[in-house]
Amino acid sequence: MTMSDTKQILADLVSFDTTSRNSNLELVSYVETYLARFGVASRRIPDLAGHKANLWATIGEYGDGGIILSGHTDCVPVDGQAWSTEPYALTEKDGRLYGRGACDMKGFLASVLAAVPEISRRKLSRPVHIAMSYDEETGCIGVRPLITEIARLGCRPSACIVGEPTSMGVVTAHKGGRAYRCSFEGLEAHSSLSPRGVNAIQFAARLVAIIDELGETLALGPHDPDFDVGHSTISTNMIEGGSAINIVPRACSFEFEFRNTADIDPDVLFDRIQQHADEVLLPLMRRKHPGASIRFEQIYEYPAFEIQDGHPLVKQARDLTGCNSRQKVAFGTEAGLFQRDLALPTIVCGPGSIALAHRPDEYVTIADLGACDAFIRAMCV
Repeated sequence: MTMSDTKQILADLVSFDTTSRNSNLELVSYVETYLARFGVASRRIPDLAGHKANLWATIGEYGDGGIILSGHTDCVPVDGQAWSTEPYALTEKDGRLYGRGACDMKGFLASVLAAVPEISRRKLSRPVHIAMSYDEETGCIGVRPLITEIARLGCRPSACIVGEPTSMGVVTAHKGGRAYRCSFEGLEAHSSLSPRGVNAIQFAARLVAIIDELGETLALGPHDPDFDVGHSTISTNMIEGGSAINIVPRACSFEFEFRNTADIDPDVLFDRIQQHADEVLLPLMRRKHPGASIRFEQIYEYPAFEIQDGHPLVKQARDLTGCNSRQKVAFGTEAGLFQRDLALPTIVCGPGSIALAHRPDEYVTIADLGACDAFIRAMCV
């Protein structure tokens, strides 16, 4: 494996526009063909529509004790972003490789694939599994049926590395995330007769205020100083409602999310919000209009993730990367799902900086890719 191999594979991966709204099947076919060249069989786990697929492949004898190298194939849109390079053509400049997904997280996938020829020639002490998922960017959606399939196949891996961009630092925890859409249905009236209506915006605003109060309570703790924001958070980030200045609004909806540390139960947070809506606000609305309603719809959910500093996987990864600092991050990954649903020791470690992800002129440094190449070679023995 050479850096030129990694760069060429990364260029190929970046050339596929796998924005989450698109299919990823062309990229999946490319990887299947590549793996087959080295005698590595792979398995597709398609979505229900057959529009996208996860990919699962194993190097070595199939059985227990293997390591999973996991990454997502989708990326975020470039719509409205001012790129100085072509986003779907890898551009090298000053030790950087520019392209959509180069950092998040096709750089890691390129390093994994570039290692396949060497790893497939080794007499491995444990199998190496490659897991590629779809729709991570829209809520860690695709990896769920992939994890179900891993469990169904009956092998019991011993570790998982999720290659999100961490500048090759070893991340041992991230917050969980949930987002909801809350929709209020009231009763329209002419604004000159406003007491006869049920103002959906005003009732929604009351619940937004409750959410804000809950956020102030979360800020009191518990605290974990290893996070950049050391406590759980909740915020309302989108709101829509009303049709005209002189009409009492019938409908209003807003979207809120929370990011919770592992010691905060997200069900408890949501239940407090829903209880206030159902037991306080809805009865007030229905006094005037029995058909009034408040509905909640979950947009996405992924669990918090945490592995103890003293775990052998953490120690091994830190020894190999030379990065010994404690790192916990606020952004979410698929690590919590591997840990929760497969009881699998997991770390997050990959090339590129999260500060560059999702932005125009996204890039990964050649130095980071080189470090990732070496890390994968050393882990897969």
